[in-house]
Amino acid sequence: MDKPDQPAIKLVGALHSGISILRYLSTRNAPAGVTQVARDLSLNPSTCFNLLRTLAHEKLVTFNTETKTYQIGLGLVEIAQSALNSASLVRMIQPIIDDISARHQITVTLCQKMEDDRVMMIANAETASYIRIHMAIGQRLPLFIGALGRCFAAFSDLSKAELKKEYSKLRFETPLPFEDWLASLEDVRRNYFAIDKEHFNKGFTTVSAPIFNLDNRPGMAISAVTVTAQITDQKLQDIAVSIREAGKQISATIQGAPIPPQ
Repeated sequence: MDKPDQPAIKLVGALHSGISILRYLSTRNAPAGVTQVARDLSLNPSTCFNLLRTLAHEKLVTFNTETKTYQIGLGLVEIAQSALNSASLVRMIQPIIDDISARHQITVTLCQKMEDDRVMMIANAETASYIRIHMAIGQRLPLFIGALGRCFAAFSDLSKAELKKEYSKLRFETPLPFEDWLASLEDVRRNYFAIDKEHFNKGFTTVSAPIFNLDNRPGMAISAVTVTAQITDQKLQDIAVSIREAGKQISATIQGAPIPPQ
């Protein structure tokens, strides 16, 4: 049976145009005047002028009285910083991990790097299945453990000797030779995801992707955890793609620009 057509979304014209102006100015390396903004966005010059005056009044853009041009203002930065504080960021990410969990019927977690070379789970999503994996928020793990650890190690500036020292501190149920682990980091740098199949915990497979801060270093990792016996190679790859794309999407939001595709 065909699904009924979705009702058309009724957009508020002035708000839509105002947001278009903000996005336009945020991509420019130089200020722009009313005429240029109106022409490039196909807006009525008078309407564009009034929108820019309103945005300037709200300090979302600034107006240069000498050059008669506009550019992004600090008010927009304040809003962005407020939206990206720790608690707000988790609230924005939660629907993403909920969606992955529901689509693939797996447990998905979000971990944040702490100052003591450990990570702490700050969010999770579990399925409604009778048998499911439970991961407790607040749980702390060594920074370089499992699949998420490879994401942090791959984009660290540690030397081989330093990585070997840190790796020697880890405890795996099925140990992986250091040289093999080290070689796997190159795959992480190339693919932007890591897979740990029963090395950290026997019977479980984990897929993780890094989430980059403004300094282009991983500050968080998003992970999917599943029972190895319940997953096919194809499903594992599908999960890996979902986790990687989520990591890139969240990183792009934090950084304000997308990571170049690999």
